[in-house]
Amino acid sequence: MGLAFDDTAGFIAGVDTHDQTHTLAILTNTGGIESTSTFDADKHGYQALIDTLSTTGNILAVGVEGTNSYGAGLTRALVNAGYTVTEVLRPTRQVRRLHGKSDPIDAVAAARTVLAGDGTSHAKDTQTPAEALRFLLTARTQLVHAMTAMISCIRSLLVTAPEDLRATYRGMPTAKLISRLATSRPGKATTPAAAAAYSLKQMAQTYRDHQKRADELDKQMNALLIDAYPNLLAIYGASTVTAAELAVTAGGNPERIHSEAAFASLCGAAPIPASSGKTNRHRVNHGGDRRGNKALHRIALVRMRHDPRTQGYVQRRLGEGKTKKDVLRCLKRTIAREVYKALTRPQVMDTSAAEGQQLAHERIRRHISLSQVARALDTYPARISDIEKHRRPLPTLTDEYRKWLEAA
Repeated sequence: MGLAFDDTAGFIAGVDTHDQTHTLAILTNTGGIESTSTFDADKHGYQALIDTLSTTGNILAVGVEGTNSYGAGLTRALVNAGYTVTEVLRPTRQVRRLHGKSDPIDAVAAARTVLAGDGTSHAKDTQTPAEALRFLLTARTQLVHAMTAMISCIRSLLVTAPEDLRATYRGMPTAKLISRLATSRPGKATTPAAAAAYSLKQMAQTYRDHQKRADELDKQMNALLIDAYPNLLAIYGASTVTAAELAVTAGGNPERIHSEAAFASLCGAAPIPASSGKTNRHRVNHGGDRRGNKALHRIALVRMRHDPRTQGYVQRRLGEGKTKKDVLRCLKRTIAREVYKALTRPQVMDTSAAEGQQLAHERIRRHISLSQVARALDTYPARISDIEKHRRPLPTLTDEYRKWLEAA
């Protein structure tokens, strides 16, 4: 449905954004082209573009392509200047072929898209903790990708390394392999064996450095989530990374998403109709924000493994003839509803973070190690650390930990 404007309402603006320049088109509310102009993509260009809008008259809305990429800086400037900014989807290839392509044509198309109201959405607020999380999450993701590539390369080099060197590290798990390689003393790289050992040590040290930096980013994200999004962290199965991914997907103004069904659709967790003729069916949505979809998927897997209620639900649905994939999709849809409520309700700090700190303080006071607690509770030390640092909610294990500590 298009936007309703009367003949005297004012003007609609559209902006085609690029790395170095932004092209502005101003249209009347009936679609007539008033003007087009190009500005530099910097603070001086932003101000010049805003001055042009202010001297034109009553600007009802500004459609901007890429409000979270090339248009991020301009979007912030426009919002600060009091303009209503709308995210405009890039025209399809078919449309570009029919009408041609240039920066002014794309800017006019952006403005007309706002008039039509099709292919638009409210722009994300990029001056909130969600934007800070986006930067931290992006950096951590790249470090993890680099670590994955590094360990793959290390294992590949070991396959082709001389047998004596290969035998030394054969069968080692990743953590032990990295530790042994990083502290090895290969000597000068004068022979193939020495060169291989030296190269492996350098890569292992780089891996450990990336891991340290990724852990630091994880701590920064966790602290930010505790302050700004405690409701997300309180969701069963949500780790620091998954909570950050969901916050970034929703943006700093989640109220722009009008319903929990719309949020599920945004995350690609809502089935879409695929009916034709006498066939009436729905299919999986392969679109949407894949980062948000991945976060919902992880939470669902954690619940299927550790949550008794979810396990009971899965067994019941399997007994009804559903496949495991179908049940997983239903779970993701349900979790999307829970996440939407957590995002749109007032963020209230729960007591689990403080409880984790108290448990850690009491454990340290009694000189008990994480490994001792883990062995006693038949779990991993990392899970105990998750409880103490409030990385993820583990209510059952937390209760067992507290009772064991009281009885110890």
